[in-house]
This record gives sequence, structure tokens and C-alpha cells, in this order.
Amino acid sequence: MDNLVTQPRPDIDDRFDTPRITAAVDELAARHAGREDVFRAAMAQLLKAEMIEARAVAQAVLLKDRHGRRCAERLCFVQDEIIRILYSAATRHLYRSPVPSGAERMAVVATGGYGRGLMAPESDIDLLFILPYKQTAWGEQVAEAILYCLWDMGLKVGHATRSVDESIRQARGDMTIRTAILETRFLTGDQPLYDELVERFDKEVVQGTAAEFVTAKLAEREERHRRAGQSRYLVEPNVKDGKGGLRDLHTLFWIAKYVYRVRETDELLEHGVFDAQEYRTFRRCADFLWSVRCNIHFFSGRAEERLSFDMQREIAIRLGYTSHPGMQDVERFMKHYFLVAKDVGDLTAILCAKLEDQQAKPAPVLSRMMARLRPSNNRRRVPDSDDFIIDHNRINLAAPDIFKHDPVNLIRIFRLAQKHNLAFHPDAMRTVTRSLKLINTQLRENPEANRLFMEILTSNDAEIVLRRMNETGVLGHFIRAFGKIVSMMQFNMYHHYTVDEHLLRCVGYLQDIERGGNDEFTVASDLMRKIQPEHRAVIYITTLLHDIAKGRPEDHSIAGAKVARRLCPRLGFSAADTELIAWLIEQHLTMSTVAQSRDLSDRKTIENFAAVVQSVEQMKLLTILTTADIRGVGPGVWNGWKAQLLRTLYYETEPVLTGGFSEVNRAQRIAVAQSEFRAAFTEWPEAELNAYVGRHYPAYWLKVELARKIRHARFLKASEQAGHKLAINVGFDEARGVTELTIFAGDHPWLLSIIAGACASAGANIVDAQIYTTTDGRALDTIAISREYDRDEDEGRRATRIGEMIEDVLEGKLRLPEVVARRAAGRKARPFVVEPEVTINNQWSDRYTVIEVSGLDRPGLLYQLTTAISKLNLNIASAHVATFGERARDVFYVTDLLGAQINAPTRQAAIKSALIHLLANEESVAQPAA
Repeated sequence: MDNLVTQPRPDIDDRFDTPRITAAVDELAARHAGREDVFRAAMAQLLKAEMIEARAVAQAVLLKDRHGRRCAERLCFVQDEIIRILYSAATRHLYRSPVPSGAERMAVVATGGYGRGLMAPESDIDLLFILPYKQTAWGEQVAEAILYCLWDMGLKVGHATRSVDESIRQARGDMTIRTAILETRFLTGDQPLYDELVERFDKEVVQGTAAEFVTAKLAEREERHRRAGQSRYLVEPNVKDGKGGLRDLHTLFWIAKYVYRVRETDELLEHGVFDAQEYRTFRRCADFLWSVRCNIHFFSGRAEERLSFDMQREIAIRLGYTSHPGMQDVERFMKHYFLVAKDVGDLTAILCAKLEDQQAKPAPVLSRMMARLRPSNNRRRVPDSDDFIIDHNRINLAAPDIFKHDPVNLIRIFRLAQKHNLAFHPDAMRTVTRSLKLINTQLRENPEANRLFMEILTSNDAEIVLRRMNETGVLGHFIRAFGKIVSMMQFNMYHHYTVDEHLLRCVGYLQDIERGGNDEFTVASDLMRKIQPEHRAVIYITTLLHDIAKGRPEDHSIAGAKVARRLCPRLGFSAADTELIAWLIEQHLTMSTVAQSRDLSDRKTIENFAAVVQSVEQMKLLTILTTADIRGVGPGVWNGWKAQLLRTLYYETEPVLTGGFSEVNRAQRIAVAQSEFRAAFTEWPEAELNAYVGRHYPAYWLKVELARKIRHARFLKASEQAGHKLAINVGFDEARGVTELTIFAGDHPWLLSIIAGACASAGANIVDAQIYTTTDGRALDTIAISREYDRDEDEGRRATRIGEMIEDVLEGKLRLPEVVARRAAGRKARPFVVEPEVTINNQWSDRYTVIEVSGLDRPGLLYQLTTAISKLNLNIASAHVATFGERARDVFYVTDLLGAQINAPTRQAAIKSALIHLLANEESVAQPAA
């Protein structure tokens, strides 16, 4: 054939032995001459076996050298050779054209990700068959022969067949096709045909359209991040599409290819887009992300792109990470991952800056919310400083040596940008990053630098500016303890972000609290206005530092207090304020723990908490810190119920601390809560409303939020009018991703256990429970279970099944132990390890013994615990159920059968031993209880 190129290869290549395999295909063609179908099937079988073997070798090499890019190149080479062999077989054995016409020409081209010359093990293959003009019978047959064989090999293939004219026309109108052609790579067939496509694409599509392409690609990137989760610090990142992932690197290269017309990444150096160090970073990031992605594909056996908890440890081991004191192997691996994601973000900013300078996209401002019209085409001096200029609404350096001349400028640049609402010029940020060695002990101790830092922390847009300080490395160098937690993840399901990202978000939420007007934070916002003015800086620095000692062998609250004692004097805090900050950090989990896992109507709970917080001012600060901390953990963690518990704990404790005087005393607060309810709920006559109000104990009025109280009232009336002995109401809380079951039934000593067992039998995992009893002996329990289905109707049906099961158990029609055991038998192990803990004490209550249980959460755990406690001849007076990711923390207030506390050490030891055994042995759920 004219101009046919088959890309000769060296005789021997250890990645794929093409000559031997081609000879084997030729031998199959001769053996099955005249039997086309048999030949195709035999060829597909042969090539599939060779491909499986080549992939196994690739995986073995990857595990040995841990070089992901090399692995991706190797897999791509194998795929290239298979397609070349198939094209050769199709044109020589199946559809040979002795005298080919001008139309019987074809170029087989790799496009998309495959066109880049890199392939993950389970990636799709994208092929473009280029024809001179319209489709011919010969072209159709050859393309089909290649495609059917690839499909028979079990490969996922995306394909298109187009003439050069058609390709150009479609590329003009469709950005996806334009990007695919941008990444084409010739494989086999007619080279001049491919060259014509490339030449015409450059002249007829690319020229003069760079700004349009850049804008489209950056918009695409924003949308992809929105879908994958905006933060690059999500703890289960998407390696391909997430922020800081491979697709961001691809977008960089697409833009560079389009704007600068480069074919290889190293050409970015020649065009001055990146300097040598930045280019090395680009290669290093790509190598690391390819290692991760190839290992995920090999390990999962599918095109999985999300680095989920259940595979993070395996990938960490494959990449050679080991555990260090205070940090597991998986946490060290994920820290490295997030540092790479941060570098990818920096590279994106550098390229965008280059393009902005060429007017390819509009200039930004620091905070879109604060954007306002101002002249943008001039360069002028920044007010308050001769060292900085405003360049297109961005702060830039007046001279390249301003940081050497005065290292305080490394902090000052951020304060000035914040003060004048300026974005950061990427050239300035590059220089900042290259000047980090100037941040030494002298600068850290400099009073002016520390004053500027505290101004940044306590002024508007602190979260945005601190994040830029963190991304450039300034924050971690200026506060070295912060540098240690940058990109650190905690291997658990509770925290959605890395430690540094969590702290920065908490500062942002603290500013929300201070601004007020957000119903989520009513109590905290009110308290923020009432704290002593000098404590405003105290709460800000505490919020930034409260988790700063994560990842150390010592308890992070105690270690964090030590960090604060060393750091805060330098930041300008007095000895008394430094001690207050250290105390807040040391106690930052206390209020959340007490609110969620103690009986707030028990006088002893309140007295004990009051003894810890010592003063109303300290409790105000702790309440504000706790609110910001819980809200900053991740979406759906903070909710109205937790807000109500914190409010109750605060106002119950206040009179103890003030010697009886309370801004809002208990009786008054109950009356206010009841009045609020009466004012909001006007559907019933007064007599009926009074009777209903009298059905609930004081604790109910203090601990339940108003909207839920109104739902309860309607639900109870409807249930009683329908004559139901047991009624269930189903609600959905989308923010938390849970389904809520509100159960109204006759009180029964085993009711909680039965509800827990019914949930376990339906495979529903209880994440929290609110348990109340009415004055007329009815139970009103709200159980939150993890969602299993996307659609509310499906969730509703599951909830109905649970309700029917509870009814059947109460009526003796069903025995729970067997049902729970059957359900548990097929469950797979979780990737987390939580050391089981059981604490038994009589100090938290005068009337009850408090059993606190902490361990790895699993479906059926609450059922097992309540059943075991009942079998130990204990009565459960109240239960406080909470889940923190994979960790369950359940607290039970119990007595013996005579209503007394458990005082005997031997009895306490027996209870502890039984519960520890239950927590440690997952299999115990599968054993039917007697």
C-alpha cells in the first residue's frame, strides 16, 4: 500500500515481544485460512493471553521499582503493539487490497488519555480512525476487525471514524473533540493522512482561539472540582478528577500545548512557563500520581479513581511507607499525597499567571464577595508601603529583593493584600516561596512580624489569607508547629479534611460566628458579643492552634497546650492569656464529649463540668471554640441537635458557676422553651396544648430543638388517633446523610435493645439516638441511621421494614438474635482499627453508675451492647449514643435490679471484661444470644 507505515520496532523488547506474537498471528491466519471467524477468535484469545501476561509483568515491575509513570508508559506500549498487530492482521490477512485505491487509506490514531502515551491498567482506550474522505467498505471492515477483537479481549474502547475535513469541522464546534485531537498520537497506517490532520488543526482550529480554549478548560476544571468536592484536602481524594489530581496536570498541559504549541512537557521550559525547579516539580507530581493510580487499578481490578479508606493502607504498603511514632504508614502516605496535590495547585497558579499577563482571562480579586469596580490597567504603589505595587488588582513586588532587604515583608505582603482587598500576583507568590529560607528565628521573634500576623488572623478574610500563607509555605515556616501538620490526614471517617485545612476552616467559621445572623450559630454568636474584648484575640489563636499537635505520640490536647505556652508569648500574649489559651486547647474536646455523651439532666454531670470550666468566661470561650471545631470537621457533622445540647449544657452550668445567679435560670428557660413552642404551634386548642406540654419532662423542653418538638406533637396526636400501640415516623436529614426514625411506643425495659436489633437486622447502622420518656409512661425515641439508598422512597420502605420488625418482636412473633446473626454473617471487615475502651465510674452521677463504651462501630453494635448490659442484670436508665466516623461512643446510665449503683470492684471488673470482649470480637454479633 502507498505510504503505509507499520512503525518497525527493535527485534527484542522486554515489554512485549512483537515479532514472536506477529509470527504466531501469521501462523493462525495460515491455519484458519478461509475461516475468518475462527481466525478472529483465535487471534483475540492469543492477544488476550499475551496482554494479561504483559500486565502481570508490569505490576511486578511497579511493585519493585514503584515508578508509576514508567508503568503507565509500559502498559501504553503494550496496547500500541496490540493495535499495530491487529491493523497488520486486518490489512494483510482479512481485507487485503492488492491494488488499493486512493480512498483505501487509513491512519489509526490514539486520542484522549491514551494519546498522551500513558495508560493506567484499567483505563479506556480512545481511537480515531482517520480516512481521506468519506467512509468506504474497506475502511469500515478494517476498523470493525480491530474494534471487535479489542472488545473480545475484554477492553473498553471509545472510537470514532472521521475524514480529515469532518474532524476539523467538529473540532471547531466541540471543545471535547478539540481537546481529543490536541492529544492525538499516530499509531499505525497512513502517516501523511495523520500529518495533514495535525497541520490543518493547527492552522484552521487553534490559531487565534487560545483565549477561548483556556477559558473553556478552566471553567471545565472548576466544574470538575465542584463535582469531586472543592477542597484538595478531602480525605478520600479522587486521584484522576479531584483537585490537585492528574486531570489538573493534564489541563495544564492541554493549555500549554494549545497556547504555546508544544508537543512535549520539557518544551514548557523553553517557553519560560516553568523554571527548572518547577518543571522538576511537574514531573515529580505526575510520577507520584501515576504510581498511586496504577496501584489503585491493579489492586481493585477496575477503573477506580477514588483513593478510598479501604485501599489507602494497601497502596501505602505497595509504595513502601512505614509507620513512625504518632503517625501510621497510611497517614504518612496520605500526607505525601496532599503535599503533591498542593504542588499541582501551585503549578496551575503559575501557568494561569502567565496567561493572565497575556490578557487571556480577566484579573481576579481576593474575595469575590468583596469585589468592586476599580481601575485595573495601571500599576500603582500600595498605600502604607513603598515595597509593593498594585498590578491589575493584584499585589506585586516593587523590586525583586524586597524580602532580602526586609524579611518582615514576607508577612507584610499578606496583611496589605488583606487590608486593601487585593489578590496575590503569582510572580510575587513564586518569589515568596523561593524566599522561605529568610524565615529564621530572628524573623519569628520579630515583634512587628508577630503583630502583623495577629492582625491577619483577627481581620476580615482571615481564612482566605491564611490559606495563601499556607500554600506558599510561609505559615508553616513562621509557626513551625503548624508546618508539621500541613497536609496531615487522620486515618478515620470522622474528619473530612487534612488537619491544616480543618484548622483554617475553623477560623472561617469563627468569623461567621462573630458576624452573626447565621441561625446555625445563635448561641455562639451571642456569646461572642459578650466575651471580654481582650479575649477576642485569645479565641482566634486558640481556634487556629487547637489541633496543632496532631500526629505526635502524646495526646494532642496536652501536647497542643505545650505548643501554645511556647508560642503565644512571642505573638504578644500576656502570661495570663497564654495560660488561658493552653487551657482551652487542653480542654477543647471536653464540652463536646459531655454534651453528647452525658445525662444533662443529672445534677452531678453539671457540677463536674462546672469544676472543669471554672468560670463563666472560660465556658463562653469553650462553647465558641467547640461550635467552630464541630462545624469545621466536615459537612453534616454540625446539626440542630448538637447545637441544642451545647446550649443546654451551657445554661445548666451557668448558675453553678455564678453561685445560683443565672442570666437565664432553669425554670425560666423551661418556661421560655414551652412559650416558644406554644407561640409556634397554634394548631390545637389551649386545653389540649396544656395537657400535651405536661406530658414531657423538663429535660425534653431543654434538649430538643423547636422544629423537632412541633413534629413530635403532630406525630403523637396522629398515632394516638389511629390507635397505634407502636408508631414510626420517617424523616430525612440530607445535610448529615441520615434517615431519622421517630418511634412512639409503650415504654419497655428492652425497647432500646429491640430498636437497635431491628435496625441491625435491616443492615441499618445507628449513628445517634435521642431517647425520652413521657410522664404517662410512653417512650419517644429518635434514632438516626446511615442512609443506604439515594432515593427517599427506598429509604422510607427500609424504615417501614424496621418498624414492622420492632412490632413483631414486641408481640413475640420474631426472635431478634437469629435475625441479627444471619445479617452479620456476610459482612466484610472494615479497614480501621479502634482500640476498645470501657470506663465504669460513679463520679458522673449520684444515682447511677455510668458505663462509657468506645470502639469500632459496626451494624448491630448498639443491639449487642444493650443486650449484654441487660444480661448482666443491669437496668439502663438512659443511653447516650454517638458516632464519630468509624468510632462509636455510647454511654449508659445504669443501676442494678434493686436500683442501686454498682460499687463492688469485682462486679465492675466483670462488666468491663464482658463489654471489652464484645467490642474486640466482631464475630460475637454472629452468635445468637441465648
